[in-house]
Amino acid sequence: MKNNIIGLSILFFIVFSSCSLTSEKMNSIFNFSKTSKIDNWKIVNDDVMGGISSASFELNSEGNAEFKGTVSTANNGGFASVRYRFRAKDIAGKKTISIRLKGDSKPYQFRVKSQANDYYSYITTFSTLGNWETIHINLEDLYPSFRGNKLNKDNFNNSSLETEYNQSLLIVIKFACSEELISSTVLK
Repeated sequence: MKNNIIGLSILFFIVFSSCSLTSEKMNSIFNFSKTSKIDNWKIVNDDVMGGISSASFELNSEGNAEFKGTVSTANNGGFASVRYRFRAKDIAGKKTISIRLKGDSKPYQFRVKSQANDYYSYITTFSTLGNWETIHINLEDLYPSFRGNKLNKDNFNNSSLETEYNQSLLIVIKFACSEELISSTVLK
């Protein structure tokens, strides 16, 4: 018998401390503090395609950024994201992006674009443990994807974010209702 799920809502919560490119020497992308300007961090939810998910992104009293909300599968929705645009960075020799965060034991998606105008992103997923941790994302493991489909293109390479593009870049942290998450959620 097939389940007739009209919409499932899942709460999510993640707190960020910093995001850095790493190799032998750290190259900070953003460090949150009580005085951080977070105007370049933008929420994009599934309402852009008719969904009803909601999210917020703000600094807490400790100076960390909180990304929280509710993701709903109603109206063919199912995602909430926070995006950060910044000037191009020379990442020669950088192999990893490290994010200091405290999650809610749910999986999240990390995305980066090599050029702001690209229609696709390089993505990977990561899980959170529920306590403060540093997530390390290998740049070469980021694969190209568009609307949930892996593209027949090369994975991210270290030259993709070099300053020669002179465009703003985009980092996205996304929470989405996946089939695995929906099937592991108990409906009562």
